[in-house]
Amino acid sequence: MRSFPPFSSGMFPQVRLRRTREEAWCRTLTAETSLAPHNLILPVFVRCPSQQAIIASMPGIKRHTLDELPLLCKKVVDLNITAIALFPVIPAHQRSFDGKEILNPNGLIPQSIRIIRQTAPTLGIITDVALDGFTTHGHDGLVKDGKILNDQTLGILEKAAVLHAQAGAHAIAPSDMMDGRIGCIRRALDAHGFHHTVLISYAAKYASHFYAPFRDALGSQAFLQKSSKKSYQLNPSNSQEALREGHLDMQEGADMLMIKPALLYLDIVYRFHQAFPLPLLVYHVSGEYAMLKATGTKRWGLCYLSCLIESLTACRRAGAQGIITYGALDAARYLKKHPHNH
Repeated sequence: MRSFPPFSSGMFPQVRLRRTREEAWCRTLTAETSLAPHNLILPVFVRCPSQQAIIASMPGIKRHTLDELPLLCKKVVDLNITAIALFPVIPAHQRSFDGKEILNPNGLIPQSIRIIRQTAPTLGIITDVALDGFTTHGHDGLVKDGKILNDQTLGILEKAAVLHAQAGAHAIAPSDMMDGRIGCIRRALDAHGFHHTVLISYAAKYASHFYAPFRDALGSQAFLQKSSKKSYQLNPSNSQEALREGHLDMQEGADMLMIKPALLYLDIVYRFHQAFPLPLLVYHVSGEYAMLKATGTKRWGLCYLSCLIESLTACRRAGAQGIITYGALDAARYLKKHPHNH
């Protein structure tokens, strides 16, 4: 009896999509999305010597002292990672209600910038100016009677951005989500002659539960306690609002836009990629990293590295040109050995 194809298509068997998947060379040749170390940005926590290095909720990640930065940055450069994003771990006694330590020219971040500039001059340095790491209430802005003071906060963000630029930061990436911050910071940078300092907007930073390990690393959760950031971070239910944020930040002078978190918001990443003619970054956040790391050590059949590479590739496929990820070193080492096998 004559056999027939499994479905009645006039194109079969002339069209067999598996032909380009059979051999490794052909899969590499026809890959629509690439992932390379230069797409990665490593977040780095900087601490004082008296503070603990280990972060219990983020296996494999530590808080670094200033004297550890040169060796870390050498590893980053050797792996062809594009840049690092600095975050300070401020001791409790240096925190205040108004977060004034952020304006200390000899604080952790300005010192870090100067050290990295001297020891790794080709490495991009990205800094944040949110107040949550500096305040005793754990919020990203000034607070009065339980309310976030948007406009009063802008003045501090401007000064902090200029301070970081003076220290040598290549890019300022304010994550606070205060209205109007991009325009204010751009004007302040330009007024002080920092026309070439890149301004990266956390255009769509969602009020996510996946930030918990990050807040643990900074020690800000203990100060935030049960308070919420929902009055200034985006509602996870909303996408149109994210586009409005992106549009305003582009108008105000942002050079790049960022989505945070990454994996649960790839639909937002794709919509930004389609809507805006600006370079697009994503932040593969602490909770997303911690889940991959944890399941990879539980012997549940998941390989941490394979899942990490697949996750980062998904970010690129959605339209992200750069990815901030705690797995940057692990991914870069893998990609160095297997540049076309992901």
